Amino acid sequence: MRLFSLPSIKLASVVLAASLLTACGFHLRGDYSIPEELDTMSLTSYDQYSSFTRMVRGQLRMSEVNLVAPAANVANLHLLGESVGERTLSLYQNTRAAEKELTLQTSYRVTIPDLGSRDFSTSVTRSYLDNPLTALAKSVERDMIEDEMRKLAASQIIRQMARLKADIEAGTMLTGQEIDEQKAQQRAEDEQYRIQTIENETNSIDLQQPVSQQ
Repeated sequence: MRLFSLPSIKLASVVLAASLLTACGFHLRGDYSIPEELDTMSLTSYDQYSSFTRMVRGQLRMSEVNLVAPAANVANLHLLGESVGERTLSLYQNTRAAEKELTLQTSYRVTIPDLGSRDFSTSVTRSYLDNPLTALAKSVERDMIEDEMRKLAASQIIRQMARLKADIEAGTMLTGQEIDEQKAQQRAEDEQYRIQTIENETNSIDLQQPVSQQ
């Protein structure tokens, strides 16, 4: 006679594992871990009451980020805006759109005290069938699709912020291209200074030469 079934044993194992993790102080921070330097930050937005802002705020809280009021010594995530574009993928025989593609573009800026700021962008694309006979249902479906795209964009922001750890350790918020451009500009300025120094030294030597006697 079997006293315990296999599903019961699996369930008990999961509960036990979760209890042990909680007891040792371990907490899940979502799928991506935000750097400790961003554990406390402020969130500002082009629209504090938009659906996208609420979703980003929810993602930050799921990642155990402590959201506080904006301050000069606190990191800031500023949502710059969002836009939804569409294009037709296929047509019915009467030339009406049969399938459409939606693209959600969002942009935001991360500012870290003493390091600077950098602008980022996200893009999410989805397609759906546009049946003119069910216009009302399609409108509701599109709203649901756009909300799902906003959720995915909010998740992308968390992933991108998780990658900022390398920038924080390097002590700069510049991109690799910006760093290369900055180094190239510095080399050009150093070369220009060297040329000017050589020219000044040459002119000084010319002035010190004695005038030939006639």
